[in-house]
Amino acid sequence: MIEVNGLTKNFGSLCAVDHIDLVVGNEIFGLLGPNGAGKSTTVMMLTTLLRPTSGSARVCGYDIIKEAKKVRESISYVPQDMAVDIKLTGYENVMLYAKLYDVPDRERKVDEVLELMGFGERAGNLVNTYSGGMRRRLELAQALVHEPEVLFLDEPTIGLDVAARKKIWEHISRLREQGMAIFMTTHYMEEADEHCDRVAIIDKGSIVTVDSPTNLKLGLGKGASMNDVFLKNVRTPEEQTVFDGYKFRSMLRRR
Repeated sequence: MIEVNGLTKNFGSLCAVDHIDLVVGNEIFGLLGPNGAGKSTTVMMLTTLLRPTSGSARVCGYDIIKEAKKVRESISYVPQDMAVDIKLTGYENVMLYAKLYDVPDRERKVDEVLELMGFGERAGNLVNTYSGGMRRRLELAQALVHEPEVLFLDEPTIGLDVAARKKIWEHISRLREQGMAIFMTTHYMEEADEHCDRVAIIDKGSIVTVDSPTNLKLGLGKGASMNDVFLKNVRTPEEQTVFDGYKFRSMLRRR
């Protein structure tokens, strides 16, 4: 569903994403990393919102640069920041997306996705009366109304309480069971461990490891957690300073 080859994004002298390679199938794939590691930049390139500096990627078989319109027709993207209009009802928000995507038989489809997300009679209420968890579920309803093949989620449960996070994951897992590919970023290691089929850890713009949570933990020994895996693969600013110094000294010795 997603093929990435040497994907790179520079902002001036800053390399935000550095020649990454990934292959993602019909699975829940988690991209983990600290703030500023390149997670959101990667997602924005794959969803055609940001043009790569170099490299290539195909989503649902379509090139993200040459066939960007086809990519957008095949995917949905739920950003980290709220993407619903609080002055409209839940129904009106989803209907807006259905009209933008020119969804056939849109009234039936809007009702279907709102029911899937558990809105019931609340679909007719203004969004400014919804809780944070309900607004996130409404964003999922919007994203699903045109039946995408791949769903991109940027920090889907950030800022939600435990109950709301559990509800969101129930819906995401159900979509996975129905054959949808899910590409997500998260800061919650326990969520990645419990729900992701595979995860990649990105640090300083580079992919440092990719595997299932089980295999990554086994690589550290019995009793290891995803937090242990994360900390092993991600350098703190202090560790990066030491590493950069080591690289500089090695370069001088080679000269």
